[in-house]
Amino acid sequence: MAAPTRLAGVLFDFNGVLVDDEHLHFEGFNAVLAPLGIALTQRDYDDVYLGFDDRGVFEAALRAHGRAPDAEQVRGLIAAKARVYAARAAAELRVFDGAAALLREAAARAPVVIVSGALRAEIEGALAVMGAGAAVRAIVAAEDVSACKPDPEGYLAGLALLRSWGGTVEPSRCVAIEDSTAGVAAARAAGLAVLAVAHSYPRAQLEAAGAGRVAEALRDVRCDDFEALARG
Repeated sequence: MAAPTRLAGVLFDFNGVLVDDEHLHFEGFNAVLAPLGIALTQRDYDDVYLGFDDRGVFEAALRAHGRAPDAEQVRGLIAAKARVYAARAAAELRVFDGAAALLREAAARAPVVIVSGALRAEIEGALAVMGAGAAVRAIVAAEDVSACKPDPEGYLAGLALLRSWGGTVEPSRCVAIEDSTAGVAAARAAGLAVLAVAHSYPRAQLEAAGAGRVAEALRDVRCDDFEALARG
């Protein structure tokens, strides 16, 4: 007989986990920063900025080039980058194999929440392309938090949603699916179990950051993996 489920929630990161669009974000940031004379290298993006939300990337990039971030300027950069991303994603968005099916299967076992540094419109648009919007109970997007990963604020907000629907929910009974070391650190700081996919970082780095399990690709992940992590 199968063990009774302890799984109380599944919290998915988005970019790099469900959709393969980090190249679109990287190119979008550079397109918007170029008039300011700022260029991000791929190595900088991978080592420093991947895992940040748009505000975090622009603020960090400005500081790295000796400029104090101005709130109005950053808002303008975010809006400009959103337009660049939307134009590219309309034609080039790639969804990882198995993403829609995994969302639906997870939703049949526990509430599913997206916790991402992406903008809400980007997430909702991609879910519509995937045909999986109905599987997602709620979204915690960049607009909903004041601090990006590795700060746990987004995951704590996701936990608060789960508790608003189901009463007491232990963080250890919830599983986050992440692809970045910053995301793993954020989920662990919120007390969640973490399954990572090695889409963006190698297995060793994800394990060192605190991932309880690492899959080479999303297509290798099964909901039984979530159950096992929730049971400890």
